[in-house]
Amino acid sequence: MDMNKLSRNFLNALVVIALLGMSVLDANAGDDKRRGTAGASQLLVPVTARSASLGTSMTSGLTGMNGLEALYANPAGLALNKGTAAIFSRMDYVADIGVNYFGVAQNFGNNNIAFTVNSWDFGDIPLQTEESPEISSVTYNASFITAGLSYARVFTDRISAGATFKVVSESIDDVSASAVAVDMGMTYVVGETGLRLGVALKNIGTDIQYSGVGLTQQVQLPSQPGNATNNALTFESEGVELPSLLNFGVSYTRQMAESAVLTVLGNFRSNSFDQDQYSSGVELGLFDMLYLRGGLDIIGDNDLSFFTGTNFGAGVDLDLSGTRLQIDYALRSTDYFSNVSMITAAVSL
Repeated sequence: MDMNKLSRNFLNALVVIALLGMSVLDANAGDDKRRGTAGASQLLVPVTARSASLGTSMTSGLTGMNGLEALYANPAGLALNKGTAAIFSRMDYVADIGVNYFGVAQNFGNNNIAFTVNSWDFGDIPLQTEESPEISSVTYNASFITAGLSYARVFTDRISAGATFKVVSESIDDVSASAVAVDMGMTYVVGETGLRLGVALKNIGTDIQYSGVGLTQQVQLPSQPGNATNNALTFESEGVELPSLLNFGVSYTRQMAESAVLTVLGNFRSNSFDQDQYSSGVELGLFDMLYLRGGLDIIGDNDLSFFTGTNFGAGVDLDLSGTRLQIDYALRSTDYFSNVSMITAAVSL
């Protein structure tokens, strides 16, 4: 097989995705006036321990990584799955918010499919209204749920591509909103050099717009007498765009000793509604079983984020009579809240 031709094909596809991303993200991407104007910002939060501890630098993927974890950064990473896989991750986010991530995947030769669910639990929130602003025992609930269906294909031993179609749902009390979106990406393995490249375009979809009886109030019109019957007035919520972004990632793996493997990762993220972000990570694997990790996220103005940008983690990879069990832990440091921690368990058959 002509490797030069494969390289050209990958580069051509990369250029197409990059150009598509630039056109979707708009020339105003990263403009200060656009910051904070997107909806569904939970789509930007890493949901697995390995990804978080490496500074969200997983666009290129890693050999031996669970495909269900890799597809969060790049759907093409699902192609790393070689059989049947399942994953569960739990994150203790700021302000006592719990985040759960679950997924299952199945390999069919050169093809992989997966179903994933990401759910945010805000607990019971005390109800406060204009008429009764005091905190009482009455509570309400809010939730974010994102369900995704992913497909990835291995085209050659070097090139993989994938896409994720997802439904984003948000609800708070008696108001809700939903949107549909797609992620797409490719990865490229540069021969036996230990170098991997990746590109991914994420969160391209419809606007998210709230509706429901919670937006209806009983009011009197200015021209009506004081004893007149109230009228139902519904406020129309304006739709907002999803936080689209374009990721470019690279990773390099090198055997340092007979029992030690070092991987260095880098990533550039072009955000449509926020500052551009640079991230990097280092992973040291010992005896193909124990892994130590660290990562760094860099943005132009750190004061706009409560994260300090430093991330740490560790994990174990166990072979249990043909069943592979991976358990990972990550810690993300913050300035104003308790540090964010998460634990991920993945099984591959």
